Amino acid sequence: MKRRTFITIATALLLLGATSCNNTNKQNPEATAPVAIEGGLKVAYIDTDTLLAKYQYAIDLEKQLADYTEQQRRYGQQQVETFQKDYNNYLQNGSTMTLTQQQAKEAELKQRAEKMQTLEQELMAKIAEKQSAETAKIMNAIYAYVREYNAANQQFDMILTKQATLYINPAMDITNEIVDGLNEEYKNLKK
Repeated sequence: MKRRTFITIATALLLLGATSCNNTNKQNPEATAPVAIEGGLKVAYIDTDTLLAKYQYAIDLEKQLADYTEQQRRYGQQQVETFQKDYNNYLQNGSTMTLTQQQAKEAELKQRAEKMQTLEQELMAKIAEKQSAETAKIMNAIYAYVREYNAANQQFDMILTKQATLYINPAMDITNEIVDGLNEEYKNLKK
């Protein structure tokens, strides 16, 4: 899996759902992120590139996806090599077979050749399906944590992604707090 594809998917999902609203006024005085207030609206942002690069769960899942992709690639390569070996074996030894055996072997090889043509597409579909499922897991974990963070700490009216803006005041950045909290939560879950 390409890291850029993963980051693009995650950023798109964050753009669609990372805005969190809460109308209560409970604030945690221990929260360290500065609160930027524009016209009474409390806004913060998260840099999703940094978040995904530092969030251990995302890093672990990315490694698992890379391993899964490599496993699927090796499986496909094995299938092609096995087919090629059987085909070459038939070319060398086919003349020793009866006509019925030759026809049966040719039909089998033809069917396997057709399967080889769709195998790569099937493997790519499996990889994409797994990638989508893992991305959803990461995004669900991030969304849940951001909602909990917002409820317990700053009570922002809006939390944006940095990528969704042309300019945003750096004082509104809560990325490191979110990353630290997510990593702590993940560390506790792994225990």
